[in-house]
Amino acid sequence: MEEFEVSESANKTKTIYISTVFGIAMVLLMIGLLGLILVHANNLSRYVKENIVLNIFVDDAAHETDVRQLQTQLESNRAVKQAIYVSKELAARNLQKDLGEDFVKFLGYNPLSQSLDVYLNADYANNAEITKFKAELLKNPLVKEVKYQQSLVDQMNQNLTSISLVILAFTGIFVVVSVALINNTIRLAIYSQRFLIKSMQLVGATKGFIRKPFLLYAIWHGLLGSLIAVIILVGTLYLANLEIPDLVILQNNAEFAVVFLGVIGLGIFISAFSTFLAVNKFLRLKIYDLYR
Repeated sequence: MEEFEVSESANKTKTIYISTVFGIAMVLLMIGLLGLILVHANNLSRYVKENIVLNIFVDDAAHETDVRQLQTQLESNRAVKQAIYVSKELAARNLQKDLGEDFVKFLGYNPLSQSLDVYLNADYANNAEITKFKAELLKNPLVKEVKYQQSLVDQMNQNLTSISLVILAFTGIFVVVSVALINNTIRLAIYSQRFLIKSMQLVGATKGFIRKPFLLYAIWHGLLGSLIAVIILVGTLYLANLEIPDLVILQNNAEFAVVFLGVIGLGIFISAFSTFLAVNKFLRLKIYDLYR
């Protein structure tokens, strides 16, 4: 009968620990998904900003070598990601594709100017920085005109900022709720061991000695749960890439690694810290309080 009770108790403990691991894994999975959404949102914002083009039209009398030299100067500027030289002929071909007819043949000459298409780094893709950059460019005698869609840049930055704030707020709230859920799950698991904790304390075991195995199990459970979450996240990313191939341009393996390591670290920390608090609570309880 005693062997049966011991076996039943062991099975019950295993069931509790398994449910704890999967509970941690599911909560960390949601946190990881929000982390990946933040990474993709940030990369999408950067991608959109870095595809804003400034059309720099140069003087018609400028030689190509001088324009090429200006291109080299621009590419050395920290605000510039890329500068592309567009000759009169290339500009004409591009416009012919858009119009669907040969306007050069109709007019008898090419009215377009050679130009430079400049793409800025994301940190400089706002109206304030672009205005400064434009003023500097216009000081150059080669530069005749600088054009870009000012209203589009302003609206884009406002929308991206609003979206980022909403995602960050939602992430913050969800992290707090997730921590509370993991904490409650672990406290329930430790609650089933409260008599064992008090028995060890009554026979003279120190608090550190009692806490040690629980903390080791907590670290193991946190690591196991976070690894399960990371495996599911990797599988989700793989399936997302199969369904939406264009997501590749928004992916950054280094940032994904940070998210995965963050999930693992968060899982271990929350599990260990919650276990520490729960064990301490039962260590402080009086014997008659264990039955409440």
